[in-house]
Amino acid sequence: MALALNIDDVLLGRSVEWERLEFKKNWNSEDVLHTLCAFANDFHNLGGGYLFIGIADDGGKPVLPPSGLNPSSLDRLQRDVLELGHKIVPAYHPLMEPCIIHGRHVLLLRAPGGQSRPYKAPVSLSKDNKVYGYYIRKGSSTVKAVADDEVELFSLAAQIPYDDRMNQRSSVQDLRLPLIKAFLRDIGSALADQADGMAFDDLCRRMAVTDGPMEHTLPRNVGLMFFHEEPQRFFPVTQIDIVVFPNGLAGSRIIERTFKGPLSQMLRDALLFINNSVLEETIDKRPDRAEADRFFNYPYAAVEEILVNAVYHRSYEIREPIEVRVLPECITITSYPGPDRSISLASLEDGRLVARRYRNRRIGEFLKELRLTEGRGTGIPTVIRAMRENGSPAPTFDTDEDRAYFTATLPIHLSTTPTVIPQVTPTVTPTVGRDKMRTLLVYCASPRDRVSIQARLGLRDKNYVLKRYLVPAIAAGWLTMTDPTHPNSPAQKYRVTLNGLSLLNAGNQEDDHEDESGQVEFSLTYPASE
Repeated sequence: MALALNIDDVLLGRSVEWERLEFKKNWNSEDVLHTLCAFANDFHNLGGGYLFIGIADDGGKPVLPPSGLNPSSLDRLQRDVLELGHKIVPAYHPLMEPCIIHGRHVLLLRAPGGQSRPYKAPVSLSKDNKVYGYYIRKGSSTVKAVADDEVELFSLAAQIPYDDRMNQRSSVQDLRLPLIKAFLRDIGSALADQADGMAFDDLCRRMAVTDGPMEHTLPRNVGLMFFHEEPQRFFPVTQIDIVVFPNGLAGSRIIERTFKGPLSQMLRDALLFINNSVLEETIDKRPDRAEADRFFNYPYAAVEEILVNAVYHRSYEIREPIEVRVLPECITITSYPGPDRSISLASLEDGRLVARRYRNRRIGEFLKELRLTEGRGTGIPTVIRAMRENGSPAPTFDTDEDRAYFTATLPIHLSTTPTVIPQVTPTVTPTVGRDKMRTLLVYCASPRDRVSIQARLGLRDKNYVLKRYLVPAIAAGWLTMTDPTHPNSPAQKYRVTLNGLSLLNAGNQEDDHEDESGQVEFSLTYPASE
């Protein structure tokens, strides 16, 4: 029976990292046992791996056309795999698919990361053996974990990545067959043609988006993220917020868009909006040659890679959206929390982001199948290369010591930088609720975070608070940020300035009135900024 993947893409390493692939020309029970154990332990949270039996190995790459297996041996080999699964402790069984590649019979074993790691297996299959070992992957090899690696593996015992956990607040009925079939068609899986003839529970198990005993099967979180029309029902604030400030933070015009839905659809919709509404190509004709210079204000490849990585690596337990800010001079993309602590701040500044262990192993697997992301550690180099090839300034990457957030900043191409309206002018007249603005300034006599400000003002919409109160007050010089160099930091707080205090103390208010809609206009004049 087919698996939920495009075998050609997997075989050639297009949708799976090479270290997650193993090829064996002939059947070797002991080698297969140890490799399955290693994939089950999923030491780096990459999502397990794939074992092709009947294809020779050449330095980690397949030798094609394959040598193949005798078709009459396939049933026996599948029984042997089942038996090997019972020798692993706790028991572990991969998904199996006999397939034909280049006219030869091959047995494909799909071994996802296990739910009950650490797993151990007999060191030898000899009758007298009583020694077990914990096996892991090191590069493209299966090795027995020793010393520090074994200690680290045990520390992962209760740390199944969130996207691969069972969701106790849902049922299999929350997974949508049309979305599953559309995904299978998109990736070119042979399972798409078999889906209509399969029991829905069987289909979901083949895709590894459900788990548990037959009498109490539950969806895994990744299944709800990709195959439910409203993932935010289960994972609040699963969304991408795009805010465009055409005239900078001081400008009165703000364009806001929020994108929700299955992760792949949400991502594609947000990228389509950015491509159509933000990105612009410039053609610069040169008098000294026939060819014109062509460049974009921002290269699409860089924006796509950063946004895809935000969807891939954000935490879906934190109730914060992915935030995209489009300013006259740059685009910033922020997600929460920040990168793994295995990435040093120095490496971050140099753009060298290769995490020792990934936060979400299954989301990456689905995005790779859809060709929305590439292999491990390729994202940031892709961004840097795309910016360089476009002639743009280098991107920057930022987090804090607590790794509470991650912000990527893409500067605009220097030849397309528009004139930015200054953020501080001697007089400004924002139209906001008078009483709430006074409340905000008084409350921020001591530094306050956004959540407490939002509660104090009695408002539920984060973006409304930012747009209607915080941004105008900062632009006017009445409020300041405690950490202005990291505006997106979750630790950010706001405090009133001397100008704001003077405004409150002097009661310098003019033209307070209500318009026809009942909206109070708060027109204030204030001294020059500090």
